[in-house]
Amino acid sequence: MMLLQNVERLLEHIRSVEADVIALSKESMLKLAALLERQGVGIDDDAAEALQYQDIIAQQLSATIEAIESVRQLHLSAAEPADATRLNQELEDVLERAKERRQAFTGNVHHVNDDESIEFF
Repeated sequence: MMLLQNVERLLEHIRSVEADVIALSKESMLKLAALLERQGVGIDDDAAEALQYQDIIAQQLSATIEAIESVRQLHLSAAEPADATRLNQELEDVLERAKERRQAFTGNVHHVNDDESIEFF
């Protein structure tokens, strides 16, 4: 099952890259916040909302990392052809949970209704 081993290695790489992006985003936000504080700069609601998008991005990436870990726990490299149906159902379940997490972590970013502001957790 060399193909599944390669898929598993690719998923690990993607998970690692996403974790790095989360760390860089957090570091970026900390530095920007420190600069604003040092300069005594106040920000308006639009700027605050833009800054909070970083939190939404981190939540989305965390959700995909969780999905990747769920797939990796299926022990893809040990899968037997007889287990293909079970493996396929488990992968579908992981995908469905990932889609649900994506929707939960949008923070209402794509809503155009003025009554719905960004939600933060």
